[in-house]
Amino acid sequence: MQKLLTLLLGCLCSTLSLHAQGYQITVSFRDLPSGTLYLGHYMGKTTYVMDSAKINDKGTAVLQGKEALPGGIYLVVLPGKQKYFEILLDKKQQFSIQADTADLLGNTVFTGSPDNSLFSDYNKFILQNSRELQAKASAARTAADSAALRPLSDAFGKQLQDYRANVISKHPASLLAAIFKAMREPQVPPVPRRADGTADSTYPYFYYKGHYWDDVDLGDGRLVRTPILEARLERYFKQLVAPVPDSVILEADKIVAKTRKDKESFKFVVWWLTHTYETSPVMGMDAVFVHLVEKYYVTGEAFWLSDELRDKIISRAYTIAPNLIGQQAAPLELKDTSARKTSLYDIKSKYTVIVFWDPTCGHCITEVPKLDSAWKASWKDKGVTMLGVRTDGTREEWTKFIRDNKMTGWVHAWDPEYKTNYRKFYDVYATPVVYLLDERKKILAKRLGVTQLDEFLKRATGGDNQK
Repeated sequence: MQKLLTLLLGCLCSTLSLHAQGYQITVSFRDLPSGTLYLGHYMGKTTYVMDSAKINDKGTAVLQGKEALPGGIYLVVLPGKQKYFEILLDKKQQFSIQADTADLLGNTVFTGSPDNSLFSDYNKFILQNSRELQAKASAARTAADSAALRPLSDAFGKQLQDYRANVISKHPASLLAAIFKAMREPQVPPVPRRADGTADSTYPYFYYKGHYWDDVDLGDGRLVRTPILEARLERYFKQLVAPVPDSVILEADKIVAKTRKDKESFKFVVWWLTHTYETSPVMGMDAVFVHLVEKYYVTGEAFWLSDELRDKIISRAYTIAPNLIGQQAAPLELKDTSARKTSLYDIKSKYTVIVFWDPTCGHCITEVPKLDSAWKASWKDKGVTMLGVRTDGTREEWTKFIRDNKMTGWVHAWDPEYKTNYRKFYDVYATPVVYLLDERKKILAKRLGVTQLDEFLKRATGGDNQK
């Protein structure tokens, strides 16, 4: 099923109206007499083309618009879209560029844009001071060669940090200073000693995590149109926040609260979190998605969405909400292969595995026999009952598949009149879908493959042979 939040990125790219004199960027080339020049921008780490202009016979193109653009890093993309160079856009958006396609970084000159002159100087500094390091890195062939590079690399890193610190000090309000600050890493002080003289091994982690956002202004919407903000969000939530829904929800709300003074930042961070946790491969993270939708979409704070798209996202969250990990499983009143009544809650078992499947589904044809084999080999001895729920296919196809694959011992059933609304309550829109329930029919796990479910049961039962 296509994830709804992938539709949102297009909405994020629509900018808030900035009532100003617009933008006008005149780009001239010494050696490019024709073609189409493009203007692109970052949205997080993704780039989008937003404007274009024809290059005249004098090698000049004018990119212009009536409204000023949100601040950020933009891209001037050459004809053919194979080469580009980055520029900064902030308050001053009328300037000219003299570019040299043979050396876009080294020979490009900006006129009327202090921000880009500063940015150009920085790029040239990197080029000039990294040549020796790059040359030696290219020539390195052995571990000794690589080790010899380390002092040179450390020295260049120190030069780079000093250069950025100088820009922050001398041009504190500039976009480049905001970018450099957002790139800074927390410097962990020496590990303190406990009363007994031992070192606190957890100190570096907690200090680093606690100071991770110190230099990142989450209320600065200009950072949205750079790759830096999304990279920091990814690192924080993937490496520093425990992959437990309650922990993620707490941290997500803290981060969103820091963006509220800027609509662009709020919009991007809420989108990023929602998309990330709707599509997360980690089981249980859909609880974060549901929380975000309830807090920021149901309340009407997702101002950038149409009513139709917002309603689709809310509907998706409400479909997931009844089958979150830890929830009580919805009742299933079914009929077995002999048309006798059977119910999920009539099954008395330490564990119940529900398999929603279709005998005509290609993936089911492969996976369901594997589930049966694992159950007979191991799970049955752990107190597991298998409940197979037919979702489609004829009765003949269903019973034939059961016979041909010798799937004895299961509770095989279906809902002929669809009274249980299981597609909604169990989010069954593709098959197979697998749930693991405890003896009280609370959801322990869901949407696991055979191998993952086997590992989960081993952990839950404490070993292979425990009954």
